[in-house]
Amino acid sequence: MDIKEIINLRYAMPDVSLDKLRQCLTEVSYSKGFQVLEYGKVEKDIFFIKKGIVRAYTLVEGKEITFWVGREGATIVSMKGYVNDEPGYETMELMEDSVLYVLERKKLKELFLEDLHIANWGRRYAEMELLAAEERLISMLSAVASERYHELLEKEPDLLQRLPLGCIATYLGITQASLSRIRAQIK
Repeated sequence: MDIKEIINLRYAMPDVSLDKLRQCLTEVSYSKGFQVLEYGKVEKDIFFIKKGIVRAYTLVEGKEITFWVGREGATIVSMKGYVNDEPGYETMELMEDSVLYVLERKKLKELFLEDLHIANWGRRYAEMELLAAEERLISMLSAVASERYHELLEKEPDLLQRLPLGCIATYLGITQASLSRIRAQIK
């Protein structure tokens, strides 16, 4: 996915502003398994997914719990690092060979001060991410496991081909055995 498409998913800005942002980006490629962000480290960069898929996970009682998945068009950022300049609580791992755009956090903050359209894009990005997190939280708290699985099938069916079932199970907040039972009931 081209960077213009990625940016415009959140907020369409004039070409002049988009060009300012584009000039600050670097395109990089990484292999499946690469950890873009690592638990306990302060991340200074922001990544946009041109091609590929990433999962964010944290360890709970020694188990990896996937709590976020991003694919083409998504932004990879440690909010603790971005907002507070603190080490992140998550690891973000590429689940496929991927191509990313990289932007330094410092440069983005400078662009926010220089260009109102870029600042508005950043605000709109934050608003949309907050809404997505809220919807996910409500689903996790109010829907039973089979409903969460059906919602995944409806909204993000490609994840079943792109992620291991163990990741999908923790993403849904269930065990892999429960996921297998739900899938068997559907067939």
